[in-house]
Amino acid sequence: MAEQITQEQINDWKKKHGEVILYTVDDKVGYFRKPTRQEISYASVASSQMKDVIKYSETLMNSCWLGGDREILDKDEYFIGAMGVIEALAEVKVGEIKKL
Repeated sequence: MAEQITQEQINDWKKKHGEVILYTVDDKVGYFRKPTRQEISYASVASSQMKDVIKYSETLMNSCWLGGDREILDKDEYFIGAMGVIEALAEVKVGEIKKL
């Protein structure tokens, strides 16, 4: 059963973590924050240097989970579908390189 998330809780998460990412599937919702550099590094090591994509995704999604319906993380059918959230979580800004 999903915990009830209020707008006040979402606002608190935004103040603490910055951007909050909402993921929905069926009648389930999950709230995530962006990972830190250290969490990405840990997930990479935990997944044998990115060789185990499932372990990498699981590690990051658990680290960045803020609240919602835990079935998204716990049930394979929802978890595998939610793996795409990793792209949104790890979105980065890329600069431009020029030779001078």
